[in-house]
This record gives sequence, C-alpha cells and structure tokens, in this order.
Amino acid sequence: MTGVITLTKDQARRFILLKHGLLGDYQFAGKEGVVAFIRQAGCIQFDPIDVCGKNAELVLYSRVKGFTKELLYSLLYAERTLLDYFDKNLAIIATADWPYFRRYREAYKAGGRSHAAVNAVCAEIKAIIRQKGPVSSGDLGFNEKVDWYWSATKLSRAALESMYFRGELVVSHKKGTIKYYDLAENCLSLQLLKTPEPYPDEFDHQKWRVLRRIGGVGLLWNKPSDAWLNIWGLKAAQRNEIFRQLLDERKLLELTVVGIKDKLYCLATDRGLLDTVLQENKFKARCEILAPLDNMLWDRRLIKALFDFDYKWEIYTPVVKRRYGYYVLPLLYGDRLIGRVEPVCDRKTASLIVKGIWYEEGVKPTKQLKTAVYQRLQKLAAFNNCKEVILPAGF
Repeated sequence: MTGVITLTKDQARRFILLKHGLLGDYQFAGKEGVVAFIRQAGCIQFDPIDVCGKNAELVLYSRVKGFTKELLYSLLYAERTLLDYFDKNLAIIATADWPYFRRYREAYKAGGRSHAAVNAVCAEIKAIIRQKGPVSSGDLGFNEKVDWYWSATKLSRAALESMYFRGELVVSHKKGTIKYYDLAENCLSLQLLKTPEPYPDEFDHQKWRVLRRIGGVGLLWNKPSDAWLNIWGLKAAQRNEIFRQLLDERKLLELTVVGIKDKLYCLATDRGLLDTVLQENKFKARCEILAPLDNMLWDRRLIKALFDFDYKWEIYTPVVKRRYGYYVLPLLYGDRLIGRVEPVCDRKTASLIVKGIWYEEGVKPTKQLKTAVYQRLQKLAAFNNCKEVILPAGF
C-alpha cells in the first residue's frame, strides 16, 4: 500500500474496532489475551468506581473471551505480569514497562505535596513494612492532616502514595478499595528495578509515549487531545515534530478519511488491518458494552467525527444537569455505537438493574437488535455474579 491512503468513515470505524478486537470474532482470549491486549494498548485506565464492574475490568471484558475479574487480580497481584502505575492517569501497565517511567519516579523524589512531612516518616514506614509486611494507610497511625493533591489527607496516606509515586513501594494487593503497599524489591525483580530508562532523552521519551498512545487508541490526529494526558511537557511544537519524525521513520501511516478535515494516523505495523478493511466490508456483528474510560474513547471529538456519537461520562455532572444518568455506558453493535445503557448491580439481590437504554436517533430497535442487547446484558450480569437482569419498562 503506497501513496495517499483514503478511507471512508465506515472503513475507519471498522479499522479502529478491529484494532481493538471489538468487531468480528474475539481476537483475545484468556490470560494470554489480557496480556496481549495491554501490551498493544500500552495501558488501560484504572478507576475504582464499581457500578457494574470497574473501568479496567469492563475494557477487558468487552475484548477478551473468558475474562474474569479474578484473572486480572491474579495477573496484578499474584503473577505480577501487570502493574498498577501512572501512564494515562492511574492505569494498569505491563510490569516489563517499569523502566520507561523512571523519570517520573525521580521527579516525585525531588518534590511533591507535603514533601518534608512525607520524608520525615518514610524510613519508619519502610521499617514497619519490613517487620509486618504490606500495609494500608489505616495500619500506620500518622493521622495528622497534610496538604494533598485533591484535598487534605492523613499523613499516612500521603506518605504511602508518595512512596508509590517514587517507586519505593508498589501496590501489593487490594481488599475491596483498600490498597496494601509493599516494598518494590519484594514484588519486582532486582534486574527490573536496576534496568536503566530506555529513553533518557526527554524528547525521545515523549516520542515513545506518543507512538504508544496512537497504538492504544488505534487512530489519532495531530491536535490537542485527552489521549495525550500525562505526557509531561508535550506541547504543540513537540507534538508536531514528533509526528514529523515518526512519519519520516515510517513508524506511522497518514490517512485521509472522507468527511474529516484533519489527517488521521495509525501505526505502520497496522498496515495489514488497513488492507483488511479496504478489501472487506462484512464482519460478524457483536454487541458490546464499552467502559466509560475505554481506550477507544480517549478522544471524544474523534469518536464524534467517526461514529457521530457524542459521549460524555456524566458521573461528575450534577444530577439536575445530566442528560442520561450516573454511570451510562456506550452500546456497540457491529460497527456502530447505537446507543447507551445504564446497568447497575444490586449486590443484595444479585440483580443487574437496567435503569435505562437510549438508542441513537435513526437506530431502530429491531427484534434482532434487542435480542443481542439483552444477551449482552445477561452476560454482564453473570460477569458480576448477578442471577437476573431487570429491564426498564417498555424494553
């Protein structure tokens, strides 16, 4: 494939969906599938809110055949193939990627909120962990309040989180939403801890991260985007030069999508997927419920341009200003985002309560479509150990 690559919007949608394993047969399966997808995506965002599964769990559930919550927990805290750390905000990354984020750990060692107060108790906390094992903030004392990033918090929490940011501690395990921290050397190999940063030059590091984010979304444009969040120091000038170099190095392909003014870009290694969507137009349709912070949705303006789907996660929107609800999720069928759904687990009754289903304008809820949606809701219920689905009136 040479010269200008032009896609229709239909083809662009199919490309990004195939890239994510959301169209046709499942491309990812089991433990190996979880690891393979996270390596492809770079990271998946972690959010602790659990209405019908946490964000990271829902991302994987929509893509990985046979995925369970226990499987992810095991990969994180038993096998340690995966790791909680910051990438695009708080995220789950491959443990092997630990060296690439050394500069961020070093920056947190040099500064941060309540730096002096935290430093004053770090040695004592490490001694407690060596003696007693992994700890949570509630195990330590140090209850005095200190300035923290979102609001004042206990010194114990600020100290544990600071040491986690610095890479001195890692999340050992969790009980519900409570994090238990252990010394990094107890959880990660000495070889990994001593591995130097692969890109010590700041620009080269930014370049690696931009390429990683493009791979994580599938298609992106060279413009301001939430897809670039937490790439420190990345401004328009640096981003423009990065795109220029990646194109010169033939690591990116430039695409024209009919009806979209801006050029889009994908990894050059995804050339085969482009060939597939240019040659085929029929793929097995699947119904999936997407996570609110799904990688594919990181650039909401791009999703609007490609899918004509305007999605806002209204969890932080005041109740009176919400159009839909608290935890409303996009509904995918085939190569279209056909609507949104609000499923809520009632764990006391083991029921998945569907508070609402809203189809996009022009989408006809045929018997076939409604059956596919209902079957997906049944599977989501089982995923959350719910025994029944309670549908809204008129479904």
